[in-house]
Amino acid sequence: MHALVTGGAGFIGSHLCDRLLEKGYRVTAIDNLHLGRMRNIDHLLERSDFRFQKMDMLDREGMEQLLAAADRPDAVFHLAANSDIAAGNANAELDLQLNQLTTTTLLAVMRKHGIDRLFFASTSAVFGEAEGNIHENHGPLRPISLYGASKLAAEAYLSVYALSFGIKTLVLRFPNVVGERSTHGAIHDFINRLKADPTRLQVLGNGMQTKPYLYVGDLVDAILLAWDKAPGAYEVFHASGIGETSVRDIAEIVVSKVAAGAAIEYGSEDRGWLGDVPRFSYDISRLVALGWSPKRKSTEAVELAVERILANGF
Repeated sequence: MHALVTGGAGFIGSHLCDRLLEKGYRVTAIDNLHLGRMRNIDHLLERSDFRFQKMDMLDREGMEQLLAAADRPDAVFHLAANSDIAAGNANAELDLQLNQLTTTTLLAVMRKHGIDRLFFASTSAVFGEAEGNIHENHGPLRPISLYGASKLAAEAYLSVYALSFGIKTLVLRFPNVVGERSTHGAIHDFINRLKADPTRLQVLGNGMQTKPYLYVGDLVDAILLAWDKAPGAYEVFHASGIGETSVRDIAEIVVSKVAAGAAIEYGSEDRGWLGDVPRFSYDISRLVALGWSPKRKSTEAVELAVERILANGF
């Protein structure tokens, strides 16, 4: 099978490219390099079964040429997005352009050229500050970030194209993913701050924010398992780490591995930035029923991510 991976030079997208190639796929990756980095895929560029093209997905003509080619992909794994919530707050057009409109453009071109299988990377941010152990049909959905709103709008379009136009679609919603090649997030920020000043670590918020963290390799396992086993025309699954880890825990882990003895300075707010959700819990039973569970619990995922980043870089 020939797969197109959008956002293929990004954090999760580059790991997915690695695994698809291992499974025998031919892979074409596209990325506008807004958050993606060529060093994430440098090791793939000499392979005959991998091709990279720098592309803005809002370039309709370019997308038409790619998906109309004789060697066009059989399926699309759509991970291209702005996933930095704070950046989306600073530029209110960013999430609209890079999350929603990229998706609607892709869907229209896929429909036109008869490409009928799609994976979409969604997010727990569609729920906002929902309480309890959140299942796939939890409601109402009230996002508190432009990132969450844009992903929710994209999901609505995906539903229509799946149920009315025949594009079989798998949606995986996940919260906090950690690992090497990351571009932002608490671990990323803490390591950078300690490298700049090994004597102190400033933390945004009071550090009590507590969430499940998932190692990127475990997430890719979930994507590929659901891709092979999800039965319906439009399926939505939740994936997350098991257990929970606080920002205080993360700060202490990073300090212990980067600058032991550094003073940790916490703020007074219950969240780190506008749109941050202080506490989150996911029901992953539907995905577990397919045969998936993360190999690492939440805090183990954080520890492994820190170790891999320090060994290999971001």
